[in-house]
Amino acid sequence: MRDELKPNEQVMGTLLRSRAEANPDGPFCHVQDGGFTFAEIDRRADEVAAGFAANGVGFGDRVAVLTPNRIEVLEMFYGLARLGAIQVPLNAFLKGAFLRHQLAHSRASVLVGDAAGIAAAAPLLDELPDLRLLVLLDPGSEVPSRPGVEVLPYPVVAAGNAGEAPAVDVQPHHTMSIVFTSGTTGLPKGCVLSHGYYARCGWTSAYGLDLSAEDSIYAPLPLFHGGGRMLVLTAALIMGIPVTFDLQFSASAFMRRAAEVDATVVIAIGAMGMALLATPPSESDRAHRVHSMMVAPLTPEQQERFKERFGIEPWTECYGQTECVPLCVAERTGPRDRAGCGFAAPDLEVALLDDNLLPVADGEVGEICFRPKNQYAMFDGYWDQPQATLDAFRGLWYHTGDAGRKLSSGQFTFVDRKKDALRRRGENVSSIELEGAILRHPKVADVAIHAVPSPATEDDIKACIVLVEGETTDPEELFNFFRDNLPYFALPRYVELIDALPRNAVNRVMKHLLRERPIDESVWDFEALELRVSREQRRAPGAVSA
Repeated sequence: MRDELKPNEQVMGTLLRSRAEANPDGPFCHVQDGGFTFAEIDRRADEVAAGFAANGVGFGDRVAVLTPNRIEVLEMFYGLARLGAIQVPLNAFLKGAFLRHQLAHSRASVLVGDAAGIAAAAPLLDELPDLRLLVLLDPGSEVPSRPGVEVLPYPVVAAGNAGEAPAVDVQPHHTMSIVFTSGTTGLPKGCVLSHGYYARCGWTSAYGLDLSAEDSIYAPLPLFHGGGRMLVLTAALIMGIPVTFDLQFSASAFMRRAAEVDATVVIAIGAMGMALLATPPSESDRAHRVHSMMVAPLTPEQQERFKERFGIEPWTECYGQTECVPLCVAERTGPRDRAGCGFAAPDLEVALLDDNLLPVADGEVGEICFRPKNQYAMFDGYWDQPQATLDAFRGLWYHTGDAGRKLSSGQFTFVDRKKDALRRRGENVSSIELEGAILRHPKVADVAIHAVPSPATEDDIKACIVLVEGETTDPEELFNFFRDNLPYFALPRYVELIDALPRNAVNRVMKHLLRERPIDESVWDFEALELRVSREQRRAPGAVSA
C-alpha cells in the first residue's frame, strides 16, 4: 500500500505547487490537443485565481461551471481551488427544471458557461437571485440582460493581468466542490466534498490501479463528473504523471486515441467497454501500450472477451458513488475475482445490513453500508440539507441504497439498486426529477418513470403517462417536448398512455405493477419510430416550460 499523503498534499492548490517545483517541465493535464506542463498549469492557476478575485470571487463563494470538457475547465479547477472558492460542476447537458434546481439550490453567485450552457441558463436568470456574474467561455454569446447580473468574457476575467492571487490559507477540511448526485430518492442533492476527500479519492484510485511514475492516463470522461475530477485528474496529480481527457467518447476512435496519447492506463465506464466490444475489429485494437483499463461494470464473460480482443486486462473491481468513491476496490495486480467489485477501501469499514441494521450472513443480500476510519474518507454531507445528511447515516452507518452480496473471495458484489434510480448512457437519472419535468407538459396529468432492461447493460427508460382529460397527443409531439426540456440522456425510450397510475392506500405509485406490463404494440418506442436526438441537438437550447 502506498504511503499516506501528508497534510500539505491534501490541498489541491498546494499539491499542484509542489509537483510544479519538483517537475516543472513534466507534461501534466491535457484536453484533446491542448494542455499544460506542471509549471504552466501552476502559473495559470495563479492568473485565474487573481482574475476571479479581482471580480469579487473569494473564499466560500460558489462558482458554477456549465460546459463540456475544455482547457479552461482545468485552469479553473486549480485556480478556484487556490482561492478557496467552491466549484459547482454541472452536467453540461442540463436544461430547464433540471438546471434551475442545481443553480438555485447551490446559490451560485457566478456561472461560467460556454455558448450552449449560457443559452440554457438564460431563461432562468429571473429565478436565480443569488447570481451576480456570468462568465462567457465563448465571447460573443448572446445573453439577455438582468439587473444586478454582470456579464464578462472569460479571457478578460482570467487574463492574468489582475495582479497577484491573494494568499488564502486553504486547509484539507475546506470545501473544494459541491457535486450533485443523481437524486435517487428525490431532487438531486449537493455532495459537499473537501480538498482532503479529493486527495483521498485520487490516492485510493492510484492504489487500486497500482500506478507508477512511468504511467500515462487516458480518460474520455467528463470533468463535470466526480470520476473525471476525483479518480482521474487527482490521481494523476498525486502521482505526478500525464493525463489526457477528450471532448467526448468515440468508440470507433478510442483505441487509436489511446495510442496517440501514449497511454498506459485508461479509465472509462462499463457502457464504454460494451460500445468498444460492439465495434468491428480493427488494426488499432492492439496497436497501443495500454496495460490496464478501469471499465466497470462488465460481466466476467465480457471481461474475457475484452482481454482477448484488445490485449488489455479490464479492471472492474471498483465500486462507489459521489459520497464515497471508491467505496470498494481491489488492487489491479492482486488476485482477481471477475464477479466482484472489490474489498472495502483501506480507510472504510463496509458491511451488508438488513432492514434492522443487522449484518446478513455471507452469501446473502444486504444493503451496502459503510463508515469512515478517518476524516477525509467520504463526503461532508449534503449542501443545505442537514436532515437528509442525518437520514443517510441511520444507525451510525452511511446507507448507499444499493444491495450487495459478499463472495467467497471476500470481495463484495453489487446486486441491484434499492433506490428508485435509473442509469442510462453512463448517467444516473432520478425518476422523481424526470417525472417532475414531464409533468410540466400542459397535456400531462400524471406520470411514472421506471427502468426497462437494455441490451447495453444499463437501463432504457419508460414513461407511463396519464393525459389531461379530453387531451390527445402523438409520438412526435411528446418527443419534441422531451428533446427541448430534458437532458438527452434522460429521454424516455418508451411511452405508454394509460388511464390511471396504480396507487396504494398512501397514494404511492406501485411501480412493480407498471414493470409487469409488456412492451407491446400499444407502447411507443421512439427508437423504432426513428425519433432520436442528434449529437448536434444534445446541447441546443430548448424551450423551458413555465
